[in-house]
Amino acid sequence: MIETPSPSQNKPVTTEQTPLELIVVGAGFAGLYALYRAQASGRSALAFERGGDVGGTWYWNRYPGARCDVQSMEYSYSFDEDLQQSWDWSERYAAQPEILKYANHVSDRFALRDRIQFNTSVIGLRYLAEHQVWRVETSNNDMYFARFCIMATGCLSSTNLPDFEGRDSFAGEAYHTGQWPHEPVNFKNKRVGIIGTGSSSIQSIPIIARECKHLTVFQRTANYSIPAHNGPIDEAYAQSIKADYQSFRALNRQMFAAFGAHSSRWEESVFDLDETARDEKFEARWSEGGLGFSSSFSDTGSDLKANQIAAEFVRNKIRATVKDPIVAEQLCPDQVIGCKRVCVDTDYYATYNLPHVKLVSVKDNPIERITPQGLVVGDQEFEFDVLIFATGFDAMTGTLLKINIEGRDGITLTEKWADGPKTYLGLCIQGFPNLFTVSGPGSPSVLSNMIVTIEQHINWIMDCLDAMAERSANSIEATIDAESNWVHSGNEIAAGTLFPTCNSWYLGANVPGKPRIFMPYVGGFPNYVAVCQEVADNDYPGFSFG
Repeated sequence: MIETPSPSQNKPVTTEQTPLELIVVGAGFAGLYALYRAQASGRSALAFERGGDVGGTWYWNRYPGARCDVQSMEYSYSFDEDLQQSWDWSERYAAQPEILKYANHVSDRFALRDRIQFNTSVIGLRYLAEHQVWRVETSNNDMYFARFCIMATGCLSSTNLPDFEGRDSFAGEAYHTGQWPHEPVNFKNKRVGIIGTGSSSIQSIPIIARECKHLTVFQRTANYSIPAHNGPIDEAYAQSIKADYQSFRALNRQMFAAFGAHSSRWEESVFDLDETARDEKFEARWSEGGLGFSSSFSDTGSDLKANQIAAEFVRNKIRATVKDPIVAEQLCPDQVIGCKRVCVDTDYYATYNLPHVKLVSVKDNPIERITPQGLVVGDQEFEFDVLIFATGFDAMTGTLLKINIEGRDGITLTEKWADGPKTYLGLCIQGFPNLFTVSGPGSPSVLSNMIVTIEQHINWIMDCLDAMAERSANSIEATIDAESNWVHSGNEIAAGTLFPTCNSWYLGANVPGKPRIFMPYVGGFPNYVAVCQEVADNDYPGFSFG
């Protein structure tokens, strides 16, 4: 067990006149890479992490079956060749314990841990315009000052727990998949209820069903899930990538979502082929498995009729797997495939063939209340020993808005984003100088390979700091026009796709009262990188320096 330093062990003394260069909020993959780049460039930096160790998403999400939906050879850092060559993944899709082990390895390999204060939340950020520094307040009642803040807070780091009547009255064991205990949970001989059928539920249900006495799944909206076909990593395949990892990474960076260059896909339209040929290609992509299925053809993401052909192929797979036709139809989604994040599973649909697994639709007859014994739907009460909330996250903006961030002229981020998030390039916010967001709204973010996005963002930020030093600038801030134009452009691009057509967490639709704005940049990772590079190459138009 690695002993993590307490807040008092690495507390630097800072003032308005003697600030740190950088404060990083979060010690997941973004925070770790920010610290690495700061260390390599000789910048003073300190990170705050509310968890007890590194890992971010992979520190908190320990639910049964938790694993990445991007293949492990792609979901990994590319910044260090020795790291790429020396680390060996055991599975095609890495499980949470292995990814967390990788994050710990990186933090130790590059001596990053002593720059992190664990068990410490940032509760307030205030920009002091007179000194051009940020004042940072923590949950330990400490205060720090820094010239720049990098918000590496993660896109899926604030759990969403619906306000069910009587939610806290349940007398049994209650868990949220995003805040899972560090110790194993025993389901043997227990009646388990799970609310939600998103990714965490789809991954955990087959595992829990193997152990529990009875499992009841409460589904509001059915989701599309594609088989992972996971297994031990093919050593020959892994070695072929390591033989020229640089080219493999370069190919992936040219993909829309920055991964999947080695997967099958076809540039032609669904309508260019007859039904037999089309189904053969869908079948080939289904056999490969993974997230790329929904983009098998060039028009499934933009043409509703083409999309429905792909969707019906998946629905027919569900019908062929689930023996009870009524349950099968309940599990068949009726929305566009891909407007919500497609899930990747192992034996999810087949689990509903087990006699002790029951599906309850709460789409038209919602959960009325939680009781000490279980929950009530309509005139039926269900009793459980364990209740699991697989109800997702306040995505992309949730953690940022939980921090009291006060920018120039006293405006708060909550006020600034009252009608939805506004950024320039997904990196900077007008009115908040020297504050950078990593994989935030207005960037490819959750529509891309997160580690690739993280590296691109941190590299851009560090290059920006170098450019500021060259021009002796103390502050950088997005202009209101650049921010407005970027938001407008992002909305226009999204409107030309099928992404905004359903109530997804991309839109914030899963959180009551949250503005309905499509948050990720949907123009594709290569286009986004080109825009960011053009801004840097042309002396940062859209920014003002002070």
